[in-house]
Amino acid sequence: MLYRIESDSIGEKQVPKDAYYGVQTLRAYENFKITGRKIHPELIKALAQIKKAAAITNMEIELLNRKIGNAIVKACDEIIEGKLHDEFITDAIQGGAGTSMNMNANEVIANRAIEILGGEKGDYSIVHPNDHVNMGQSTNDVIPTGGKIATIRLLEKAIAELNNLDKALMKKSKEFDHVIKMGRTQLQDAVPIRLGQEFKAYADVIKRDIVRIKRNMDDLRYVSIGATAIGTGLNADEEYVKNITPNLCKVSGLDLVQCEDLVDGTQNLDTFAAVSGALKVCAIDLSKISNDLRLLSSGPRTGIGEINLPPKQNGSSIMPGKINPVIPEVVSQVAFNVIGNDMAITMAAEGGQLELNAFEPVLYYNLFESIETLANGVDTFIENCVNGITANEKHCKDLVENSVGIITALCPHVGYKASARIAKTAIKTGESVRELILKEGLLKDAEMDVIFDAYGMTKPGISGKELLKK
Repeated sequence: MLYRIESDSIGEKQVPKDAYYGVQTLRAYENFKITGRKIHPELIKALAQIKKAAAITNMEIELLNRKIGNAIVKACDEIIEGKLHDEFITDAIQGGAGTSMNMNANEVIANRAIEILGGEKGDYSIVHPNDHVNMGQSTNDVIPTGGKIATIRLLEKAIAELNNLDKALMKKSKEFDHVIKMGRTQLQDAVPIRLGQEFKAYADVIKRDIVRIKRNMDDLRYVSIGATAIGTGLNADEEYVKNITPNLCKVSGLDLVQCEDLVDGTQNLDTFAAVSGALKVCAIDLSKISNDLRLLSSGPRTGIGEINLPPKQNGSSIMPGKINPVIPEVVSQVAFNVIGNDMAITMAAEGGQLELNAFEPVLYYNLFESIETLANGVDTFIENCVNGITANEKHCKDLVENSVGIITALCPHVGYKASARIAKTAIKTGESVRELILKEGLLKDAEMDVIFDAYGMTKPGISGKELLKK
């Protein structure tokens, strides 16, 4: 392999001759062999958008030579299109508040711009990573801004999947609206409910999750680009500070707003913690739904067995014919991961000191993973589970009719004490509630038909209210 010699404040180092990255990137690559994962593609694109907007702004205020600036813009456009991403070699988790990933971007863009201008990679007299590409910037405003842009992009995809889940659950709610089943509290028989009502409740909590995520996502629009090192804007021209965010809006296509207080924007990562918190709540809700589906489909002969999940794979290496609820199980595992990531994000946001939080790399690593795994989990939940759920209608009906839980509807007619006595006797003897009521002469058959109307018991009101007026 051929090499070129590059130098930084530490000294000289051999860099592969054909590499677009430079000496600072290579040192980071050697220092931070942590996760084996590179910078997220959305963050790479966001960094390129920031560098493009900065070059445009610096050209507009005549601080950056247009020949150099246009070459930088062209290089950035290529990266935004997905090119040169393999040149971003620094680990996703790294020390230095993200300086390594910022310099990785600066060096790749500089070397590609040099190439565009007819020079050879490493000749920073033509385009310099710091002086030209990083003009008016600091890692401390670039990385927080890039993280927000990347998070918005990823959340857009996750929200789209959650909207699809809401639609799928609502479709099942309508499909199952006529299916009467037993509701359960503390896993014990309660009162009848429609299977469609249960699925509508699932859809409603997902709707609420979407609103919660969007509400927190809105705060991500406030970016600190122009703050430079600690929020005071040192080394950034006043006109640059004024115009960089509007230009970044144009480049990114996002409605971004510069933080009112750039010192605050540099110090604090609470916005990311809030987004992670909303994702955690969503994960909790998804896992709860998944747990319900596992319980309702348990069996097939010795469990609840009120619904059927689509069979997706053999469930056992030893028990023939066993089919496990693998999709709800994987959704719960996604939830566990998101919940765990939230703790890491919480600690990273808390760990900042004075004018800077140095722990953005680990925060982004976990946050991006949370968003992507949640989105992917929801997608497989819809396609491989929710869409294929069917109801065991007869079994649901039989459980309702044989349940002691329907006795609740009797209370307004014969009182709580008498109802409790009948319930206890039914449980002890195995006799039906209806048989015991007739035996005691409390009600007639026709009256019980009205009171124990299963569909009526799934709506607000007193079942058989008209009988009370006699």
